[in-house]
Amino acid sequence: MFPQKQHTTTSTDQDRWQRIKKRLCFEFGEDVFSSWFGRVELESVDRGVVRLSVPTIFLHKWIQSRYVDRLLAHWQVEERAISRLELSVRSVAIRPASKLKPAEPAAANELREMTAQGGERRTSLSLVSMNSALGGLPLDPRLTFETFIVGRSNTLAHAAAKQIVTSGRGEQLMFNPLYIHAAVGFGKTHLLQAITWAGNCADRKVFYLTAEGLMSGFVSALRSQTASTYKEALRANDVLVIDDLEFLQGRSMQHEFCRTAINTLIDAGRQVVIASDRSPADLENFDDRVRSRLAGGLVVEIGSLGEELRLEILKSRIAAARLHRPRFEVPMPVLVFIAKSVTHNGRDLEGAVNRLLAHDISRLPMTLETVERNMRDLIRPPEPKRVRIEDIQRLVARQYNVSRSDLLCSRRTANVVRPRQVAMYLAKILTLRSLPEIGRRFGGRDHTTVLHAVRKMDALIATDIALAEEIDVLKRQLQD
Repeated sequence: MFPQKQHTTTSTDQDRWQRIKKRLCFEFGEDVFSSWFGRVELESVDRGVVRLSVPTIFLHKWIQSRYVDRLLAHWQVEERAISRLELSVRSVAIRPASKLKPAEPAAANELREMTAQGGERRTSLSLVSMNSALGGLPLDPRLTFETFIVGRSNTLAHAAAKQIVTSGRGEQLMFNPLYIHAAVGFGKTHLLQAITWAGNCADRKVFYLTAEGLMSGFVSALRSQTASTYKEALRANDVLVIDDLEFLQGRSMQHEFCRTAINTLIDAGRQVVIASDRSPADLENFDDRVRSRLAGGLVVEIGSLGEELRLEILKSRIAAARLHRPRFEVPMPVLVFIAKSVTHNGRDLEGAVNRLLAHDISRLPMTLETVERNMRDLIRPPEPKRVRIEDIQRLVARQYNVSRSDLLCSRRTANVVRPRQVAMYLAKILTLRSLPEIGRRFGGRDHTTVLHAVRKMDALIATDIALAEEIDVLKRQLQD
């Protein structure tokens, strides 16, 4: 066993840390500060390196991925010589290794305590600590239904999410699972965490975790020989919410997920909510049975944020910031400019508001010219429309007067073969799907069939002007 390195702090260091915590509390609000920074402890400051520790792996991941740069910046305000910040987990990095084993039964007992009451009585664990015990992440107090801005692109997803938390316990479920998919920054995680907050406030047992947290929890449970207890704890929830499903790796883990987190819960009348950056059909690395089960509920896509919705989001974020900075004002022309120009996703809008706050602190006049200069890197060219294979199949079927099922069947008549090859060709050049994936989506064909279709269409387009124009029209329709 390696000896543990002992670190000490001076009273001056602790005073600095107290000042930094006060600034963090002011910057993020008391609720966010308590959830994320309240249990961070200063271990040492030595030779330009600040060492902080947290009690759980999950809190470590959360802060490391989102706030370590902010923490470092605050320390550098206190002392310019600080060049690096290290974050460790106290239970791993501080305690002697000999003390780790006795903690495993305690963790198992904590999980058993959650499920011992059969869902009728709630345990004394807080929502955040329950998340940590089962492999979840801390919830963001800002991500509630009250702060979610509804627009045309997310109305259905919002209504479905609200339906889950307003229905009574034991009430017949209208759809299960609820599967929400969208690109990054369009509000999936906000809706999932809103379900978790609202459900638990309504005395429902709702548990939120990511696919990575689910994998981590299973691995930890297997190591500590508490796998059955871990599964029971997941099944004991009224609603299980899983984010970032696309990161669930390994067929055995996917099989366990489908059996434990979907089939058992749904068969028992419990609700499952899932979010991903792609539709069930586009989860290439997932087993067909898992994809089919996911698609069997309600699948909802959140579209891109329109200009009106972006403006309402900005107004909401400015109002929230004003709670901590009452004199913070942004001229309406500036907000309209940002709503028109920052079009990529909601996270860029959040970044724009943070820059407005920084601009306000500098006390420089907030003009369109200065704001445009500060937002230049957030003003990105619009991304090309994401084309789906289903869209290609529908358009080609309509263009050639055949059915979508004709494109997927095994018939090889002339009136079906040409449209099928056109659709395969468009799928190859307009999507990022692999040849095997395209073949699977066209009735389970081999990748060599797709490759043959692509090569044949390339040859025909080079010599047949009418066909080339026809393909070009189809491409424009799919991309517009």
